[in-house]
Amino acid sequence: MRKLRIEIRNDSVVIDGYVNAVERMSNPVITPHGKVIEVIEQRAFEKALERAENVDLLLNHSKERKLGSTTEENTELWEDNIGLRAVCTVTDSDVIQKAKDGKLKGWSFGMYVNEEHIEQRAEGLPIRHIKDLDLFEVSIIDDRMNPCYTATSIETRADGEKVIEQRAYENRIVVENMVETPKEVINYTEFENRISNLKVGK
Repeated sequence: MRKLRIEIRNDSVVIDGYVNAVERMSNPVITPHGKVIEVIEQRAFEKALERAENVDLLLNHSKERKLGSTTEENTELWEDNIGLRAVCTVTDSDVIQKAKDGKLKGWSFGMYVNEEHIEQRAEGLPIRHIKDLDLFEVSIIDDRMNPCYTATSIETRADGEKVIEQRAYENRIVVENMVETPKEVINYTEFENRISNLKVGK
């Protein structure tokens, strides 16, 4: 299970974690090839990010709930030796409240698979090796969505039909509350008046 760190600040929330791990077998997922075990190969995300002009940050994969993007510079994405890492700063008041209420559950992402290899096995489900993909969005998911799910849909584009695949995995949530308590306001008028009276008395 991956760790998702949520840092709550006064006017924003910072969300930091791994969207997906590379070179690791997934739980069974539903794909255009049926049910398989999925492995995203190393550098697949790196190559996708090198090609991508922009990757949107959404809430629950909803285009109507765009929270930012890589071009807006509130979302950082990169692949390291573990997998696809994401750090984003969100100022949306609804998302901040969901973070405070413990309703943010993890990351998900949307991809188009460009190159893959299906490894058939004598026992167990086939293994789908994803060698190359396009990444077009990452999503923060809340308690309205299952924190471990897969989905497939068809999108009609200018270059023909394209299969959109979404993946979300369960995360261990760590919340850090960085909200500052308002400091007590001290009224110095009384002290200033007493000092003035002392000076007059001299």
